[in-house]
Amino acid sequence: MEKWKKNKGFIILTSLITLLPMMAGIFLWQKLPDQMATHFDFQNVPNGWSSKTFAVFGLPLFILAAHLFCTFYTLEDPKRQHINDKLYRLVLLLCPAVSVMCGIVTYGYALNFKFDMGLFSKLFMGLLFLVIGNYLPKCKQNYTVGIKLPWTLDNEDNWNYTHRFAGWLWVFTGLFFIIASLINLTYTWILPAVTIVTAFVPCIVSFLYYQKQKKL
Repeated sequence: MEKWKKNKGFIILTSLITLLPMMAGIFLWQKLPDQMATHFDFQNVPNGWSSKTFAVFGLPLFILAAHLFCTFYTLEDPKRQHINDKLYRLVLLLCPAVSVMCGIVTYGYALNFKFDMGLFSKLFMGLLFLVIGNYLPKCKQNYTVGIKLPWTLDNEDNWNYTHRFAGWLWVFTGLFFIIASLINLTYTWILPAVTIVTAFVPCIVSFLYYQKQKKL
């Protein structure tokens, strides 16, 4: 309850930010097409379409539901005392950032705005990896935020080792995404492959460290 009271205003603010694209969509309703692109590949080509109603109302509300779930699930973490206020506020900022980014890209494409949405998306991904990578080494053991594996949750040394490694890797991936956007990297398989590697390599490294500890 203490963390809720301390962050109540920030929770309300981030929830309202998450709904900004819905408010913008209502304002732009008459200018938007009945079918809107709501999913794009890494080359800025739409490969998923939705009704205007879903794009304007459904998508922000879905992200808001995810935001509120993360907000209150984190508050119920048995080790929530290990989640400091800076890390908790980072959790609260993720869904609003995604919602605003989706709104800019979706409405921008629908209204034929002349800006490179692929560049914008890659820069956003790069900054997201950079920020999370910076915080991962500072993340203490908990059941909500971080790389939650049986052996990291069971062993604090493994948790710290895994998150230090993952932090460097995520920062490197963030820089890679930013550079890729600036040089207009066009190979469609590279960026998804880098994302998958960034997600799974820390898990493999953590397991190998766990096996090494078992032999000691």
